[in-house]
Amino acid sequence: MRVRTWMTRGLALGALHAVAQVVVASVRVHSPESLTMPRTVALAVLVLAAAVWAFLDRDHTNWLLASVVTGLVAGLLGVVGQALLVDATELSSLGVALTGGAAFTALLVLVPATIGKALVKASP
Repeated sequence: MRVRTWMTRGLALGALHAVAQVVVASVRVHSPESLTMPRTVALAVLVLAAAVWAFLDRDHTNWLLASVVTGLVAGLLGVVGQALLVDATELSSLGVALTGGAAFTALLVLVPATIGKALVKASP
């Protein structure tokens, strides 16, 4: 069975974002006074990963589907990772992660990917 490129993008970027969520949650628990830098770095990594991937990838189809998958995967893995590795995050956090959190994450992928695609079209 051939894996679709949008699924690969969504799973990879979702896992990347989930790891970033867990790292930021760990910093929040253990050193809350130094939270600004990890949040900024995590956000920059996800945005840059999507933009660079879209710029380098010649198959520009279905970034919308990839961004939705990213949001859902990041929400699910982020809650599970935080519950297992950081604190007592409960199942009640999953609803927020799969709605508002997933939508925000999807935009963090879709907007830079669209910019990356536009840069490819503009380049000679």
